[in-house]
Amino acid sequence: MKGEVIVMAGKIEEARRALGMSRAEMSRQFEIPVRTLEDWDAGARKCPVWAERLILEKLERMKNEMESRED
Repeated sequence: MKGEVIVMAGKIEEARRALGMSRAEMSRQFEIPVRTLEDWDAGARKCPVWAERLILEKLERMKNEMESRED
């Protein structure tokens, strides 16, 4: 179970970093406390699956928008 928590947290952290977004920036954009993001990144807390899906979808959209602007 702990391995799953780390994997889930890793997906959000990986997507955030791929955008070059800091925790503080993500906190402002998504209205998620920085401490919560730190806990998810460390695997200390588990992001709800439904929230993870929404966050990852939004980060993916943001990435696609950035890439389309570069073209």
